[in-house]
Amino acid sequence: MAILFPSFSFSVIPWNHHKFGPKWYCFNKPCFQRKQLQLGLQNAINPFSLNLASKLCATSRLSVEETEQKVTTFTRPKDQKGTLVFLFRTEIDDGLVKVYVTKKEDRYSVYIEISSLGISSDEGETLVLCWGVYRADSSCFVNLDSSCLSSDAASGMNLSPLVQTSIGKFEVALDFDAKHGPLYLSFFLMSSLDAGLEIRSHRRTNFCVPVGSLPGYPAPLGLSFCPDGSVNFAIFSRHAESVVLCLYNDSGVEKPALELDLDPYVNRSGNIWHISFENSRNFVSYGYRCRGALLQQNKDDKSAECVVLDPYSKIVGNFYPNDLGSVKNLGWLEKELSFDWGDDYHPNLSMEKLMVYRLNVKRFTQHQSSQLSSDLAGTFTGLAKKVQHFKDLGVNAVLLEPVFTFDEKKGPYFPCHFLSPMHIYGPPGSPVFTITSMKEMVKTMHANGIEVLIEVVFSNTAEIGALQGIDDLSYYYANGGGDLKIQNGLNCNYSIVQNLILDSLRHWVTEFHIDGFSFVNASHMLRGFHGEYLSRPPLVEAIAFDPVLLKTKIIADCWDPHDMVAKENHFPHWMRWAEMNTKFCSDVRNFLRGESLLSDLATRLCGSGDMFSDGRGPAFSLNYIARNFGLSLVDLVSFSNDELAAELSWNCGEEGPTNNAVVLERRLKQIRNFLFTLFMSLGVPVLNMGDECGQSSGGSPAYEDIKPFNWGALKTGFGKQTTQFISYLSALRRRRSDVLQSKSFLKEENIEWYGSDQASPRWEDSSCKFLAMTLKAEKRVIESSAGDLFIAFNAADHPETVVLPLPLEGISWYRLVDTALPYPVFFSTSGEAVPQQTAGLFTYQMKPHSCTLFEANNPTTKKKYVPQ
Repeated sequence: MAILFPSFSFSVIPWNHHKFGPKWYCFNKPCFQRKQLQLGLQNAINPFSLNLASKLCATSRLSVEETEQKVTTFTRPKDQKGTLVFLFRTEIDDGLVKVYVTKKEDRYSVYIEISSLGISSDEGETLVLCWGVYRADSSCFVNLDSSCLSSDAASGMNLSPLVQTSIGKFEVALDFDAKHGPLYLSFFLMSSLDAGLEIRSHRRTNFCVPVGSLPGYPAPLGLSFCPDGSVNFAIFSRHAESVVLCLYNDSGVEKPALELDLDPYVNRSGNIWHISFENSRNFVSYGYRCRGALLQQNKDDKSAECVVLDPYSKIVGNFYPNDLGSVKNLGWLEKELSFDWGDDYHPNLSMEKLMVYRLNVKRFTQHQSSQLSSDLAGTFTGLAKKVQHFKDLGVNAVLLEPVFTFDEKKGPYFPCHFLSPMHIYGPPGSPVFTITSMKEMVKTMHANGIEVLIEVVFSNTAEIGALQGIDDLSYYYANGGGDLKIQNGLNCNYSIVQNLILDSLRHWVTEFHIDGFSFVNASHMLRGFHGEYLSRPPLVEAIAFDPVLLKTKIIADCWDPHDMVAKENHFPHWMRWAEMNTKFCSDVRNFLRGESLLSDLATRLCGSGDMFSDGRGPAFSLNYIARNFGLSLVDLVSFSNDELAAELSWNCGEEGPTNNAVVLERRLKQIRNFLFTLFMSLGVPVLNMGDECGQSSGGSPAYEDIKPFNWGALKTGFGKQTTQFISYLSALRRRRSDVLQSKSFLKEENIEWYGSDQASPRWEDSSCKFLAMTLKAEKRVIESSAGDLFIAFNAADHPETVVLPLPLEGISWYRLVDTALPYPVFFSTSGEAVPQQTAGLFTYQMKPHSCTLFEANNPTTKKKYVPQ
């Protein structure tokens, strides 16, 4: 029975092909020769000759002490349950190296068998196994001792002779204490006759096998728990030279409790790196360090050695919100808790029926006026507590600003991760609680008939803590992608990025029951690999036809939150994509401040046929007046200095806060006019958080200046009347869905247009500021007591006399809305009859800067409509 060499020491630093270049070696030659003679070897062998392709780099001084570890003839354990078998070819003579790894109680046994090398026993030639073990860095070996495997110990290499069997094969067996695993055994072979001959794998690298871990599987990506109890890790990196799995326990994240440098032969399939463990032991979180995966311009950054988050981790913990240390976010080694969805189902509202309320989860209930406890304020649970507010407004969908894990300094439009909710939106403690609270919120919304849509950002990521350092050349545009100015711009139409985005969307639909997505800066998704625009971008088409997303609402929002502009591009839609209509916003703003053509307003009122008559329809237009970037609704009528020219605002006579009653009255009318126009237009109305209560940012269009929602403002006179008006308009849209929620464009014969004095509109005359229209109801609707609608808009600073069309016999006109009248009579559910004037005409005097709505009805069958 042979044993390891007794006391032997040498020092060696061969080539490390990663980044440090070649290093020359030295060793204690007389000592080595003495040990060689003890084994009966004939020639001095240099066990560490320079090998430019080798990944092995043993460093420092090593003492291989006598140990109880045995080397002996061994029966290979190929038939034992749980045995792992690895097969290698040698770089010379096409030899075969088979390695069997098995666990016996508290020890790992490694059996190595070499065949077909053409070595002749007649000449006394033997083989020596030159081996070492490593964990965190394959270029630095570590020592085995009686207590632990220390990564800080001097690196070490062991020499073990192989025994030749009767059939000419060579074999050796090594045993390792189970407490030392997991680790990697790295080795090459040396011939006793040919001095300096090193036999390595066909890849000219050391043979390497995992001990205490499994090779793992390339799919699915991320962390997966297998039925047999094992845990699999898989991550994509095409350009990484090596990938190190970093595992952390509950003692902290200053330093990983275990690091494993994955072997590119055993733990890599294509561009997927993977590894498995029988169990995750006492580890609680994980990340990766990918060497050589950064863009050239970033290779000197401190992020080169940072631990990166697994893009496919389902549970993410935020550890360094202030960017301290080398870890920002880590994946949690924990299964997602099962959630009882009960009888929850997607409302599946048709697009034309939608009425949307956009909000920020934190700001919506963060203010103390929400009367929520501190642990609920600003969270998903706090949002669910306010479901009655949405019902009071009459909206049936909420659009949440991005809820993905994001950079807290930059805000929600700089995501770090695409599959996990932001931890600040959940209760304190485990991120699992955040996931559960979001699901509870969605379930509550659905139970009240409200859909949940979320904004998503796939144009860029945060500057740190996102995908940087995994494979920058695959995930990001190099050099900004041509004319792109955006930092950290995602290469969306590259296959691996496209798959990540699709997997993210499916995850939110299947796991969180999300009903739809609004893609912020969607024009970025039209870019190709080099930043060029594509006519058929693969990602946009894949989302449109993905079977999991078939009934999910997909909305393109081409607003760029970085440049604060809307990028107007023809967006390919395949009759699936809806769009945030920035033209609606600008044209309505311009008209109500007296600077737009009548034709522009008419186009927006009728569903923006210039944009959506290509096989879609008005229901694909999401209309809005104010949004979360730019001026709020009340600021839109209060500020209009030169710095706000892009906002198309009008201060109604005085800049900023004022006590001027005339100006205040005009501002109030304008707010009503904006809301009225929004709800009377074909398409989907989108309200912005705070529109209903006069929320102001002091004239600042900056996103960071938006204040938390003040629930106390709802109790003010303005808050009460505006909330009631929105509720009234929502109910009106539902009641008159035949003309206000039409899925298709209205027929030309069902619309009549009027200018001033009942004349035809002068569409292209910029001096004309009055427009009226009659929307004719279908016969079946008339029989149900709901007749034609007459709608008029006066943006002029003088009154207009409106002449209503002559109604059918027995039918009268009723005024439903006049935004110039005082509260509470400026809108009415039952309507105020318009008296017939001399000569049988129905006329009405409209005040400056006002809007009116009339409905034709039979007074004997007219029913009073009470909003729900």
